[in-house]
Amino acid sequence: MRAILADIAIPRYLYTAAAQKVPGGRGRSAGWGPGGLIRLVEDEPTPALPDAPGWVRLRPELSLICGSDVGLAHAKLSTVLSAFYPETQQIPGHEFVAVVADVGPGVTQVREGDRVAVDAVISCAQRGFTSLCRNCAAGMPMVCERFDLPGDAGCAAVSLGFCRKPGGGWAEQVVAHESQLYPIGDLPSARAALTEPSSITLHAALHWGGGGERAVVIGPGAIGLLTVVALRRLHPDLHISVVSPGEFGSAWAMRVGADRTLPAGPAAIEALAEQDGGRLLHPTTKPGEPRVPILEQGVELVLDCVGTSDTIDLALRMLRPKGMLVLVGTAGEQRMNWSLVWKRELTVQGTTDPGPEPRLGGRRTQEQVLEWLADPAHPVDGMVTHTYDLADWKQALETASRGPAAEAIRVGLRPNPDLPLVPPA
Repeated sequence: MRAILADIAIPRYLYTAAAQKVPGGRGRSAGWGPGGLIRLVEDEPTPALPDAPGWVRLRPELSLICGSDVGLAHAKLSTVLSAFYPETQQIPGHEFVAVVADVGPGVTQVREGDRVAVDAVISCAQRGFTSLCRNCAAGMPMVCERFDLPGDAGCAAVSLGFCRKPGGGWAEQVVAHESQLYPIGDLPSARAALTEPSSITLHAALHWGGGGERAVVIGPGAIGLLTVVALRRLHPDLHISVVSPGEFGSAWAMRVGADRTLPAGPAAIEALAEQDGGRLLHPTTKPGEPRVPILEQGVELVLDCVGTSDTIDLALRMLRPKGMLVLVGTAGEQRMNWSLVWKRELTVQGTTDPGPEPRLGGRRTQEQVLEWLADPAHPVDGMVTHTYDLADWKQALETASRGPAAEAIRVGLRPNPDLPLVPPA
């Protein structure tokens, strides 16, 4: 079968990382060029169903390119997390909608021909461990303690899309356990493919218990926009601002439910003070450091959907004492001054993959967002801005990497172009 293969062995990874630094941007596409991390394989073995009950083979209908996939292509993922993603050969694609191709023994929840959304996370239950780890037993499979153990799934990684044996959505076929699948009927393909990122942003939004009037979301990419959507559904009266560096992201932020947009960088804090009131405090800076003020009487909640040292620092400076920062951006290594966390008693909350939620009565976030996605008024139409056949994967990665410059939010791949999109493209 055809599949996109990521080979993150050290020589290719180091070559790709070094090539990004070539002056003039000539190395930007090194990850999918000669010697890079990612290539198309025409004769990848079809993934076999594990020798255990409940497994299903899928044909992806539409697979999206996530920010972490772009980070992988550019060799910019955190090396610390390689402990949880130890496989050096992976078939990417963890945001996808698929059709059931065939089922193995013991499958009762889906049948051949069903269209399904996929929860990519593979925890103790899917790996076949009869004794659950502490976190899985507590209803938190998204932080399973055995992500590096293959088990029945044959996947030494957190989820589909980061291992080779069961595969990922950037291939003509992938294997999943029926407990990872959600039948979707005739839900439009572009909406159904957003199930996974929508679930992540709902999980992020649920970390905050309310009790405030203003929130700021940093970053108008897919995760930032879907975070706004989740906040608006959970807190209709919450005033939501989005920090956006350009007109394309700003227009989309307003379209999905933001009350206003703010300029990027220190100007965001200045705009908050001017529009809402609040004193600006100006700390002493070292030579060469940017002068970024601290907002007194700041906001109660900031969700950073970018995750750089500059955006984290910006978030800390606009929070009021006892406020919460939720880190929804991609993981990485940043040099940070955390003094405001101590001085203003801030809460910094990391967020990871979705799963069962106490505030949803134990329901999975996927179940909730699929109800939202079935509502025609749910404002996500058009977020899959570009769609390419798998053969055009290099152009797809180029478009996804350019992001707003290409007016791209989520870019889709069609591994099986014979499968019609719903509604037809």
